[in-house]
Amino acid sequence: MSTQFDPPLRIEPLRGADPVRAQLQKVASIDQLQDALIARRPAPGRRMGDLMVEAALITRDQLDIALEFQRHNDKKHLGEILVELGFVSRDQLYLVLCQKLGIPFVDLSRFAIDARLLKVLPHDLVRTNSVVPLCHVDGRLVIAVADPLDPVPLEHVRFYAQSPITPVMATAEDISRAIALYYGGEAEHHEVQKIARQLSNEIIVEDTKEEIINETDNTLVRLVNKVIIDAHEAGASDIHIETNRGRESVVIRFRGDGVLSEYLRLPHNFRNATISRLKVMAGLDISERRRAQDGRITFRDFAPLDIELRVVTIPTRDSLEDIVMRLLTAREPIPVRKLGLSDRDLARIHELIRKPYGLMLAAGPTGSGKTTTLHSLISVINEPGTKIWTAENPIEITQPGLRQVQVNARIGWDFATVMRAFLRADPDVIMVGEMRDKETAGIGVEASLTGHLVFSTLHTNSAADTVMRLLDMGIDPFSFSDSLLGVLAQRLARRLCMNCRVQHPALPVEIEALAEEYCYDTDLKADEVLADWRKRHGTQTYTYEAKGCSACRKTGYRGRIGLFEVLVVDPQIRHMMLHRASATDIRRAAMKEGMRTLKQDGIEKCLTGETDLHEVRAAVL
Repeated sequence: MSTQFDPPLRIEPLRGADPVRAQLQKVASIDQLQDALIARRPAPGRRMGDLMVEAALITRDQLDIALEFQRHNDKKHLGEILVELGFVSRDQLYLVLCQKLGIPFVDLSRFAIDARLLKVLPHDLVRTNSVVPLCHVDGRLVIAVADPLDPVPLEHVRFYAQSPITPVMATAEDISRAIALYYGGEAEHHEVQKIARQLSNEIIVEDTKEEIINETDNTLVRLVNKVIIDAHEAGASDIHIETNRGRESVVIRFRGDGVLSEYLRLPHNFRNATISRLKVMAGLDISERRRAQDGRITFRDFAPLDIELRVVTIPTRDSLEDIVMRLLTAREPIPVRKLGLSDRDLARIHELIRKPYGLMLAAGPTGSGKTTTLHSLISVINEPGTKIWTAENPIEITQPGLRQVQVNARIGWDFATVMRAFLRADPDVIMVGEMRDKETAGIGVEASLTGHLVFSTLHTNSAADTVMRLLDMGIDPFSFSDSLLGVLAQRLARRLCMNCRVQHPALPVEIEALAEEYCYDTDLKADEVLADWRKRHGTQTYTYEAKGCSACRKTGYRGRIGLFEVLVVDPQIRHMMLHRASATDIRRAAMKEGMRTLKQDGIEKCLTGETDLHEVRAAVL
C-alpha cells in the first residue's frame, strides 16, 4: 500500500503565533516514518539563523542581535540564544532543526507505537530520559525525543539497548503524554504510593522469606481499596493485577477507553497477600491456585462506593496467579440516540425492533459494546404491556420492568437451559447474552418463529459474517432465513475530546485519498462519494486531530463512540441465505440497499469530528 508523506516545511510570512507548527506536517504512522527516514535530506549548508529569517520567525535585526551575543558567548548555540532572548519559542527552534537536520517530526498522539517495543526499554529509563521507542527501521531502534541535539538520552538508550539509535522528534508535551499512556503516570499516584511505602515500612523483609504480609493487614486493605477507587474515578473498565516470579514487581494496569496503561508497581512481597485479599473480597478459595476461579465483589461492603466487580483468577507459571477485574457500575441503558447510529440506521433499527417476532443480532468482538447496544434497543420497547426476559452473564445494566436472570453454568443453569425456561414463562421479548453454540442458537431461532422477538449477540467480524457463522453452526437455513430480521455489527473507537480537538482544513489530496479508502473493496465510486460529501458537509471539509488537555488526562480522547454496520434482511438476502451464498455476496447485496460498512461509518464520524482516522483504522481492519 502506498503511503503519502506530508510535505516539508514551507517558508511563508508570519501570520500567527506559530507558523512553523502550522506548516510542518507531522508523521503519524510507521509507513510514513520509514518513508521519511529513507527520503530525508538534511540541509547542512544552510545556517540556522537564515532558515529562521526565511520562515519569518525572526527579523534580520533580531538575528544580528543574537549573533552579537554569540560572539561574546561562543560556546552557546545560536538557537539557545534566540530562545533566551525571547525571539522564538523552544518548539519553534526544534521544528526548524527538523528541517536543517533532516529529522522527521512525529505526531505521537496519532502514531501507533509497536507494542512489542514498549518492553525494550525499562520505564525508569524512559521517564528519566524522556524518550519513547517507536519501531525498528533497518536494524536501528527509532526513538522520539524532544531535543535531537542532546546526546545524553541517546547515549543512555544506546548503551542499554545495545543497538544503533535513530532519533526523531516530537514535542515534549506529546512525549510526556505518551509515557503516561504507555508506561503509566506518576503525579496522580502519590497517595497510593504513600500507602504502599507505609506498608513496606511496617514489615521487615528477610532475605530468606518471600512473603510475610497478611491479606488482613489494615494498610494492605487500604491499598487494595484505593486501587479500585482510583480505577473507578479514572473511568477504567478493567483492572489487571499481574504477578511475576522471584523478586520482580507486581504490575497493576488499568484499561481505559480500550487502552491498557500502567498504574502502579508493587514490591514482590505484596504478591500473595494482594491476590489473597482480592480472593477474600470476591468469596473465592484462597488455597486454590491450580484452576481459574470466577467471583464477584460488591464493593460497598468494603468501602463507601456503590460498584460491583467481576473477578477472574488465572493460574500462570511458577504456581502464580493473575487477577483481572471488570468494573460493573450497574448503569442504566444509554438512550438509543446517543449510541452513535446514523439517522438512516436508527430508522431501520426502530422499524426492526417494533416487529412482533423475529431474531435481531448484535455482532462484534469481546468488549465492543454489544450488550450495551442491546439494552439500549430493548429500552425502546420496554413498555408496561410487554413481558421481557433476559439471560445474562453477568448482569451489567439494569432496567425497571425487565426480568433479568444471571446465568450460572457451574450448576447447569446455562443459556440454553434458561431459554427453555423462558419459553414456558409467557414472554413477549427474550434477550440471551450470547449464542455460543448450536443448541442456544437453535432455541433462539425456534423462539423467534413461535411469536417472540429475540435479541442476542455473536462474536463475528461483520454483519455478513454473522449470517454465515450461524449457518456453519448447523442451523437449518429455511428456519433461520425466516426468523432473522437483521444484524447490527459494531466496534468501539476512542472519541476525540471535544474540549481540545484541533480542526484542520483537509487538502484536496487528503480528502480524495479518504474517499478512495471509503470505497475500497466496494462497488462505490470515489467521485460520487466526494460529491455526496460536498453536498452534506460543504465545499470545505475538515479533519480533526487529538491534542490533549486536563479534561482528557492529556490523551486527546475522552470516552468511546460506536461504529456500526446495519444489515437488514430483505427478500433477496433471504433467498441468498437459503442457497448459502458467501459472506462477500451477502455484503454486496446489503450495500446496494444502503448498508454502510464499519470502516465507512468510521470515516463519516471522522468528517464530523467525533473520532480520527487513526482510531477508525485501529478498530476496523
